[in-house]
Amino acid sequence: MERLGGRLASGQGHPTSRSRYHPCKKWVPSTTAAWDRTYQRAGPQKEPQGRLAVSWLVHETSQLVKRGQRDPRLQPEAPGVPTPPGCATGRLPRAASARTDVRDCSVHPPYLPPTAINTTVRLAALRDTMRAHGVHAYIVPSSDAHMSEYIAERDSRLGWLTGFTGSAGTGVVTQDKAALWTDSRYWTQAERQLDCNWELQRTIWIESIGLWILEAVPVGGNISLDPFLFSIDTWNSYSRALHGSGRTLLPIETNLVDQVWGDQRPPPASSEIYSLPAEFTGSSWQEKVAGIRQQMEQHVRRPTAVLLSGLEETAWLFNLRGDDIPYNPVFYSYTLLTKTTISLFVDEMRLSAAARQSLRAGCPGPLCVELQQYGQARAHLRRYAQGNVTIWLGTEYTTYGLYGVIPQEKLLEDSYSPVMLAKAVKNAKEQDLLRAAHVRDAVAVIQYLLWLEKMVPQGRVDEFSGAQHIDTLRQAQEHSRGPSFQSISASGLNAALAHYSPSNRSSRKLSVDEMYLTDTGGQYLDGTTDITRTVHWGVPTPLQKEAYTRVLMGNIDLSRLVFPPNTAGRTVESFARRALWDVGLNYGHGTGHGIGNYLSVHEWPVGFQSNNVPLAAGMFTSIEPGYYRDGEFGIRIEDVALVVEAQTKHQSGEKPFLTFEVVSLVPYDRNLINLSLLSPEQIQYLNAYYETIRARVGPELQRQRLEEAYDWLQRSTEPFPLGSAATAATATLGTLALTSLLSVLLTGLQA
Repeated sequence: MERLGGRLASGQGHPTSRSRYHPCKKWVPSTTAAWDRTYQRAGPQKEPQGRLAVSWLVHETSQLVKRGQRDPRLQPEAPGVPTPPGCATGRLPRAASARTDVRDCSVHPPYLPPTAINTTVRLAALRDTMRAHGVHAYIVPSSDAHMSEYIAERDSRLGWLTGFTGSAGTGVVTQDKAALWTDSRYWTQAERQLDCNWELQRTIWIESIGLWILEAVPVGGNISLDPFLFSIDTWNSYSRALHGSGRTLLPIETNLVDQVWGDQRPPPASSEIYSLPAEFTGSSWQEKVAGIRQQMEQHVRRPTAVLLSGLEETAWLFNLRGDDIPYNPVFYSYTLLTKTTISLFVDEMRLSAAARQSLRAGCPGPLCVELQQYGQARAHLRRYAQGNVTIWLGTEYTTYGLYGVIPQEKLLEDSYSPVMLAKAVKNAKEQDLLRAAHVRDAVAVIQYLLWLEKMVPQGRVDEFSGAQHIDTLRQAQEHSRGPSFQSISASGLNAALAHYSPSNRSSRKLSVDEMYLTDTGGQYLDGTTDITRTVHWGVPTPLQKEAYTRVLMGNIDLSRLVFPPNTAGRTVESFARRALWDVGLNYGHGTGHGIGNYLSVHEWPVGFQSNNVPLAAGMFTSIEPGYYRDGEFGIRIEDVALVVEAQTKHQSGEKPFLTFEVVSLVPYDRNLINLSLLSPEQIQYLNAYYETIRARVGPELQRQRLEEAYDWLQRSTEPFPLGSAATAATATLGTLALTSLLSVLLTGLQA
């Protein structure tokens, strides 16, 4: 499951002729109440991208216009011509090719799919509140007070206001306009969920938001936001974008959306916060605290305290887990760790007896955890900052609201806190725990693929029932704690949406004539998993087969890459894209993300993007290239891999080169692989990978007495033939090209 989307050009627009002509003479408007349904979040992970399986009126019409033809449905009415069917409902008549899953704001009245939320009343209430506070534009992010990527329903302010449930987005509301910015993963989802009160801006650049605000807000206007929902870096970016414009960036600590949301806002979390059993931790929390304090002593600035705002940081440091955010075993908290004291800001009443005993066992003394109320973190930090102190924090996860109470001269700023960086590098025990979790997870996924092979030809599986079934299979595995995100189960054109998840209300039937993408993951006490496989049970088209094979080639090329120590992921990320680039294909999302030990499925700062840290032995990352053809199909192949030391013929420098050990252990779909495109080296890699799957997963299938699944695994991991001499020659050239590409990338990085 990829974390961040790329910045691609927008998709097709609507032909202007559709706004000139309308085949309906009369329109019966729908009432606001008919559309203003209560917003319910389906889950914070891999949120639903749409509900209906549909075809393409917008695409069809635009093509007609391009060819100089005119759709007769869009002709102006002639006297005496009866109202076309469907006009009594106030909507365009729906032909067999009508696309009904996305909004169409170019027609009158606008067409909204059932998945859209009417936001008129909510926007009006927010604008009233803005006027009361003297606000001309209000910025609403998709984050919470801890900069969490996935958030609780209570913190889904953007989702409640807009109807858009994607994990990444920013909304801006003025007195007469409203716009949403999001990345390419969510463009189609936004068109399905937004009503026509909202403009969709297909980018996430703050510069774009700033320019839009400058056009919408006159000089002298106030642009406001909640300072506890924006990181330091994001605040500074908005400040730069508006600097010298005559507009004022004004923080308001009272959240205006919360005021409008009122008593309909979901209540705070109340579930238990518990200790992780020792057999599932890499080290004790006391050892982790000692390691961070040692880093404080060794730092040239000699900080007196470390501030932790990210929820994963505190959970990892104290070996505690909770259920405050669906699919993420974290809890709301802050930590201030000094050389001699530890302050944990949390709802103390929610701590289990064992957790409380663990935290208080060292009292009094430097390993005594002082428990304080969650809401007192800012006041405590303000008092502490009045002394002769230096506070070390990570700007990516600290909000401007907390940052603002610390005098500038008392700050030690890094992108990530020392706890975030320590958590990213798993020790030997943590590595073994994650490997073991992936073996059992592979058992569940293999059972699922076998079940699909048997059931889909009978027409007995749809996207939603498939997602439920894989979750059930995982739940049966030892140490399971549920899914790690909302399962992506996408058939045909729905798979072209990178983050589509089905619902019980609308779900496409799986068919042997279409591709199927399953992107799922599990939470286990010993690790978090995330794996994507794309399959086809019938006869794929040549394009589907070539695209799949090239996605697989990219996965292989990056997985088997050997690279120097201290190499940034962004430097080698293009190896996953090269086979696609060769034929003019690409994908618009990131290539990988870190993953936790029974923590978040997206764990920063590991990955292949520009703001990730250099790769180091002990880090886990996903590798997940893909290809998506809008309205037709989608492909993604995702594995989780551990960064390990490479066994090379020579060694240059003090540190060894690095490579990846893939820990996801599920075979790929043989039906979609075009062997003629693969080099001998790539085939050898596949065969070695399949040997590993047999050696590690086979015995576990037999231990669980899953003989049918074991037989399926043996068939699916038969070795591939190595191919012809011509292929070998082509492969040699390909290897040289890859080596040259890496050399250029590394040279550019060092320049």
